[in-house]
Amino acid sequence: MQISFALPDSITSGKTSSSTSWSRTGTGKTLVLLHGVGMNKNVWAPEVNLLRDSFDVLVYDMWGHGESDLPEGDLTLSDYTSQLVQLLGELRISSAFVAGHSMGGLIAIDFALNHPEMCLSMCALNAVFNRTDAQSDAVKKRAADLAAGGITVNLADTLQRWFGESGNHEFLEAENLAKELLLSVNPLGYAKAYSVFANSDKVHADRLSALSGPALFFTAEGDPNSTPEMSKEMASIAPQGSSQVLSGHRHMMTLTAPLQISESLTTFFNSNSKPTDSE
Repeated sequence: MQISFALPDSITSGKTSSSTSWSRTGTGKTLVLLHGVGMNKNVWAPEVNLLRDSFDVLVYDMWGHGESDLPEGDLTLSDYTSQLVQLLGELRISSAFVAGHSMGGLIAIDFALNHPEMCLSMCALNAVFNRTDAQSDAVKKRAADLAAGGITVNLADTLQRWFGESGNHEFLEAENLAKELLLSVNPLGYAKAYSVFANSDKVHADRLSALSGPALFFTAEGDPNSTPEMSKEMASIAPQGSSQVLSGHRHMMTLTAPLQISESLTTFFNSNSKPTDSE
């Protein structure tokens, strides 16, 4: 199957009153896809094209990414979650499936915990949890380097973590898209989000046992930072949690394995949904 790395021409787009940029296409129950740090809604193009026949797919740019404005001052994870809640409110969406990648996964978990009435079920892809001291030190150093020197300081290392050594993998189009998005991101927006990402791996540690809905924790076998052990641990704590590990891929499996990701999301969400008011 031919995979498209561009959002469909038929997509509807807009901006909220607080300047969140969004795009929407498809039919069925709403599925919100949340991107990670340094990306924007276009990174979900392969999945949007594959999922829009089954879901009303909504993608948006997190604060300071893509075409969304960056609020003044420091931001916390709850600020990014509030952005999602505000977006759904303005679009008159009362409940939705939510799937987030990387930092988007942290937002998805936070949304499911704090707004269970709005979350039909949740999938956290390549999400981090309870880093070791060494892992925490490494990501905080990357955050500091990024704040001091900008994206180009660790661009090559980032792409290697995400895809493997450049030239030694088969995902050139996916890597080029990720590189393009990284180089186009608002530097301050990226730095603020990365700081939140670097410091939020334990924010849900004492609360996952209260997650009330179905939850899938899905990562790649070759992801050195969002490890299979993290996803399995989160799934073991969440009352309705399950885990999945995709072999042969790394952190950006949403770009390198969109068909497998879309199939897994479709199966999970169609099989695991809270009843809506109309059901």
